[in-house]
Amino acid sequence: MPDIKHFDPDVALERVERLFWERGMETASIQEITAATGLNRSSLYATFGDKRELYLAALRRYLSHHAQPAFRELARDDRGIPAIQDFFAGLIDVRCSGEYAGWGCMVVNAQVSGERNDPAVRAKLDEHDQWLHEALRTALESARRRGQLPADTSTDAAADALVLLAYGVNLRSRAGAGPGTLHRAVAEVLASFAAERAAPE
Repeated sequence: MPDIKHFDPDVALERVERLFWERGMETASIQEITAATGLNRSSLYATFGDKRELYLAALRRYLSHHAQPAFRELARDDRGIPAIQDFFAGLIDVRCSGEYAGWGCMVVNAQVSGERNDPAVRAKLDEHDQWLHEALRTALESARRRGQLPADTSTDAAADALVLLAYGVNLRSRAGAGPGTLHRAVAEVLASFAAERAAPE
């Protein structure tokens, strides 16, 4: 007779994701994981695998529920610079207020911790970088078409700069930087990309 799970795996995984997001895989103990989920180790491992596999499942869930929807929305928005401004405003808002305030980004947290050394984790982090870069490049191309950027702007190079800016927002917010500081930094970077306007005669 097949084993019947008496819990919702996605609910359990969401709780694990939150724990790993806030504390990281290396810091969160299996005791904390079982306490957060209300499940014993054998039930967790039977469903998800060991702690490493559990972390990978949580990371995949984070990407599909948090990162990818934001990137898709940015890529679909053809307003150019205003779309990028709104993307960063939303990022700052979620990093500095609400239930996830001070947690940073699960992906960026992994980039600066031991998790990045696992090849499977590294592959997911690289995917995240590519998705973010492509979404920003698409928005920058819209900006260039609309005359919001100089015609000779390299959207690849500009997207690289904005990826670094997004990572900086995530790291600085986790370190305690306030929204005012982060908004000013974003505004300065985006202003540096703006097309030069002719001086009035």
